Amino acid sequence: MTEKTPARERLLRAAAELFYRDGVGATGIDAITAHAGVAKMSLYNNFASKAELVSAYLEGRRAEWLEHYRERLKQATTPRERVLAVFDSYVDHAERAYEWGFRGCGLLNAAAELPVGEPGRATVALQKDEVEQFFRQHLQEIQPEGGPLIDEIAAHLSFLLEGAMSRAGLDGHDARLKTARRIAISIMDQLTSRQDPEA
Repeated sequence: MTEKTPARERLLRAAAELFYRDGVGATGIDAITAHAGVAKMSLYNNFASKAELVSAYLEGRRAEWLEHYRERLKQATTPRERVLAVFDSYVDHAERAYEWGFRGCGLLNAAAELPVGEPGRATVALQKDEVEQFFRQHLQEIQPEGGPLIDEIAAHLSFLLEGAMSRAGLDGHDARLKTARRIAISIMDQLTSRQDPEA
């Protein structure tokens, strides 16, 4: 960042790093403004409160993940590759977080610190719902007549991916995500081998 970078952008970048690295609760306003290199008044000129900054941070992480996913989707030419694009977007997100010390899913980490009813939790839930919906959409391309089985597998892949991300955060690297990707391939192999979706 340079001195010409708008204060709002500087604050969001600083918050993104500190909230992810140290946690939402452990990161105070003073730390954020110092890291951003702006006066405390600049924060309140751009955000009504720390809670509003947290919400903006979560929206930013969701948008960032969507961008990774859409970039991966451009390279996918088959429904199977589109399912795997979701997994690959998480790996991409993990790689970006390494510079801050990889701690898993920043959205889930933040949500765990927020009280029930906090708007930021809805943003996190939305992203997780989107992941499952993308799985459902791509699986239906693989087996259009899959019916309830598709919903079940989409949920299974979603749980697999989120569980792998949680374990990856504990490990500090993305190996679990890559293992989950291989398991997803196996699950899709089983789906395509079924002659009767209800069998």
